[in-house]
Amino acid sequence: QVQLVESGGGLVQAGGSLTLSCAASGSSFSPYRMAWFRQAPGKERDFVSFIIWGTGTKRYEDSVQGRFTISKDNAKNTVYLQMNSLKPEDTAVYYCASSSGVSWSRREADFGSWGQGTQVTVSS
Repeated sequence: QVQLVESGGGLVQAGGSLTLSCAASGSSFSPYRMAWFRQAPGKERDFVSFIIWGTGTKRYEDSVQGRFTISKDNAKNTVYLQMNSLKPEDTAVYYCASSSGVSWSRREADFGSWGQGTQVTVSS
């Protein structure tokens, strides 16, 4: 099975930056894509971004486009999320996810493996 471990969360003031990392392990790690989701307390988990593992093609949710950048290091089996110009509404637990299916959907049900999450808090 695939294990995903997020790191890099923390407390930052509005306008600041933070970079999250997601390290994958397991002999079965051969994803079609990796993604970031986030969930605020009392709210549903929402899509943030994904990256196609083989091509590097990227997609973003409108609310983060231009501020966040997803990237990967294939040799390290690691995906990153660089977050700039952070806003209080970005406050959430951020989750890393992987999918083996050939799909560009933004639904959490289409991802088979999930990390434990890392907290990002943006103060105003």
